[in-house]
Amino acid sequence: MNGISIILKKELKRVFGDKKLVFSLFILPAIIMVALYGLMGFMMGAMSSDIDEHENIVYVVNADEKLKGIISSKFMNGNDVRELNENEFREKEADIRNEILNNQSQLIVYVEPDFTNKFNSYKKEGDAIPSIKLYYNSTENYSNNTYGMFVSVVLDEYKTKLISERIDNLEILNVYDVKEELIEKEAKAKGKFISMMLPYMMVIMLFAGAMSVGVDAIAGEKERGTMASMLLSPVKRSSIVAGKIISLMILSGLSAIVYVVSMMIAMPVMNAMGGSETELSGALSGLDLSIVQGLQLLAIMLTLVFLFVSIIALLAVRAKDVKTASTYISPVYIVVMVAGMLTMFMSGAEVPTIRYAIPVYGGAIAVKDLCTGELTAVNFLASIGGAIIVAIICTVLITKSFNDEKVMFNA
Repeated sequence: MNGISIILKKELKRVFGDKKLVFSLFILPAIIMVALYGLMGFMMGAMSSDIDEHENIVYVVNADEKLKGIISSKFMNGNDVRELNENEFREKEADIRNEILNNQSQLIVYVEPDFTNKFNSYKKEGDAIPSIKLYYNSTENYSNNTYGMFVSVVLDEYKTKLISERIDNLEILNVYDVKEELIEKEAKAKGKFISMMLPYMMVIMLFAGAMSVGVDAIAGEKERGTMASMLLSPVKRSSIVAGKIISLMILSGLSAIVYVVSMMIAMPVMNAMGGSETELSGALSGLDLSIVQGLQLLAIMLTLVFLFVSIIALLAVRAKDVKTASTYISPVYIVVMVAGMLTMFMSGAEVPTIRYAIPVYGGAIAVKDLCTGELTAVNFLASIGGAIIVAIICTVLITKSFNDEKVMFNA
């Protein structure tokens, strides 16, 4: 135990004694995350304000008095509505279409010249149905937004007015009412969205934290030659491995906590900069875990940290230098990302307990179930058990590698 304590103190002192390393590992990620989310919120808010404040040019062709009245009362705010008759439109059609294409104007509302006659003549199936054509540019935000507003604000009311001319009592069109009553688990309803995002975000953050400290602590020391002097010291190599693993777990855990806290700070910043609450931040504020669930989440996180540290340490110890270690770890990082991402696209079918024992993937599923209050004791134990077994195997292999002179001295 004394040897483990010596290595543990050495590793922690190496990191926390270096101001630059502390800044790059724990302070800079927080600054970047808050700044990044703040910038995202600012940009989204600026884009939304720009769309709302932009004066859109809308050409309305052959409108009758009813349509003109609705447009005048409901659609004039922030829009420049220009009325044209059929002849005027035909003369300018090519130019107006070009304006739409180049985002100089946003919408053309073309009412058929004989719209009223067709409407009055429509009596039975097969009769000509009058039409209103909308010309807009779906690739431009201004045009797309104007189109949606016109349909919802103007055309829906116009349709209702025309139907009311044929049918005095519009209620007879309703053949039945649809009444809804939700039958759902409250915890699952509250945690549905966060259960999609949290597992993916958590495994990525934990792996990133482990990777940021693990590569340099082993491959970096081999490359610099400091590992050789450590191996020649009277400390047992098994103690060196244990001290390295424990210190890396502490450091990567702290790094992950920094990411989580930064995100909790960054979300309100993004809301404030954007002027609205995002779905993710709303879900985070609505997440309500009991003490037992909180302890389960902590256990899963610690297990994943142990797993990630052991995998990264094993790959780092087999590498000759930091560059090689990073090359080895990159494919593993992709696998971890995919494993976390898979939980975002689950159909809702019951997951067999054996899948919870799959390292990383099982932990991600367990976190997903935890958010919705559906994690059973058996599945919880399977998720941490599978990860611990693999982590122990990796630790044994690391110890064997430390006892291999060729590996440790890059012979």
